[in-house]
Amino acid sequence: MIQSFLEYLSLEKKYATHTITAYKNDLLAFKDFIETEYKVEDLAEVHYPQIRTWIVALVNQKITNRSINRKISSLKSFYKFLQKTAHIEKNPLAKHKSLKTPKKVQVPFTVKEVNNAINSFTEEDNFTSLRNKLLIELLYSTGIRRIELINLKERDINLIDKTIKVLGKRNKERYVPLLASVIQLLKSYQEEKNKISVKSEYLFITSKGNKIYETLVYRIINSYFSRVSEKVKKSPHILRHSFATHLLNEGADLNSVKELLGHSSLASTQVYTHNSLDAIKKVYNQAHPKSVKKR
Repeated sequence: MIQSFLEYLSLEKKYATHTITAYKNDLLAFKDFIETEYKVEDLAEVHYPQIRTWIVALVNQKITNRSINRKISSLKSFYKFLQKTAHIEKNPLAKHKSLKTPKKVQVPFTVKEVNNAINSFTEEDNFTSLRNKLLIELLYSTGIRRIELINLKERDINLIDKTIKVLGKRNKERYVPLLASVIQLLKSYQEEKNKISVKSEYLFITSKGNKIYETLVYRIINSYFSRVSEKVKKSPHILRHSFATHLLNEGADLNSVKELLGHSSLASTQVYTHNSLDAIKKVYNQAHPKSVKKR
């Protein structure tokens, strides 16, 4: 049943490989627990009290509530699948309530910090330096996800239309505009890339010609932003967060930001609005007919 569920996630839901792996690990861990504690081999016969025991065991292992909720979410999706395929009548997790978690506030980089990081590239225009600078500029100017950046291919770049084609979650494509400064940097990088005599369909590669990987992208961001920012978290996602926040601060429409980010609903985009509250208040005070405007 687990294998059928994973195939369903891959073929029908179009989930990414690393997402499916996370589901698989969660389900196998749960299966192992149920077999060990209750001698039950058929997951369709599991009831909520048994699942509750697993949750307690996870809590006792000092696993965070956020991580436990993610594991339960995997399990809940699995039982929804069993219900859909008529393996069970009721989902044992139908009435389960998620464990309380502290609100995670993401603090974006300031515009000054981003500019300082980009301006810190004083190295000569070699392949690695141009790649790292383009990587930062592209993440900040487009708001794409780390995995989307890693999977960008040369053919996804359209210099005539000044756009890139991005393959997002569940294989949804979207087109994101490119700034003139990014296009110029992109051309310089491609020239250096061609000099190392490595043929690769991927836009971002290592000096050996291999496709870049997630930890390398994180290290690049962390390295350059550690020079200009004292924020605790310095990651590709914070750059994406900064992209959205800065656009909203400048009066961008929430729907437009939603499309640029590749979100399926406005609810996902609205998490960025708390940082833009002052800008929203300013627009409100300027636009509402009852407000007292400064002449």
